[in-house]
Amino acid sequence: MWVDAYEKLNHSEREEYRRLLSLLLAKTFLLRDVFDAREGMMKVSPEYRFVERNFELFSEYLAFGGWEIRKDSQYGVISLENAYEYNRIRLDRITTLFLYTLRLIYEEEREKVTLRNEIMVQTGQLIHKMLSLNIIRKKPPDRDLASGLRQLGDFNIIQKIAGNWQDPETRFLVLPSILFVVTNERISRMHELLQNAGEEAPEGTGPEADTAEVPDPIRGEEDDME
Repeated sequence: MWVDAYEKLNHSEREEYRRLLSLLLAKTFLLRDVFDAREGMMKVSPEYRFVERNFELFSEYLAFGGWEIRKDSQYGVISLENAYEYNRIRLDRITTLFLYTLRLIYEEEREKVTLRNEIMVQTGQLIHKMLSLNIIRKKPPDRDLASGLRQLGDFNIIQKIAGNWQDPETRFLVLPSILFVVTNERISRMHELLQNAGEEAPEGTGPEADTAEVPDPIRGEEDDME
């Protein structure tokens, strides 16, 4: 029983357990390898290691609330999924297109860099890719660009290295969690969605984008975010 394992934790471990439960419910993903801005290098996340060491304790407790926690050791990703498909968010159209394009970039770059699970991208590179694929016809407004990328960062799908999200030279990591949000099946469905839209609707980055539906939304912390 999870409560017996919980009682064996010391005071600081219990506090960390409660904090990481909240963090998982808020962010959906925990990554093993994260960028440490102070040291300017990739490091193993102590938060990931804590959940890994106490995985059964997290799993048993979350199961009572209808949650399944999963761990992929190959990619270093711990994720949550709700059995009742609650607690989802809907991304607006432009953020969905960012996600779609980053998944394509991730796949292309991973073929070149086989020793790491994350890849480095610049904001300008993302926009150039979207323009070259005719996903958009012009650069989105800075406000939409920053808002969309920040939201993906909030869910540990990307991680900013330095700079402002809207600046072309801003560098960020595309994390392996993107594979669990946009699976091969989902990227095919997104591709069909764009084709059916005639490659015209994706240009929208204003009010009309706010009501766009995402084929399979990210699990979020609040079901009223839909």
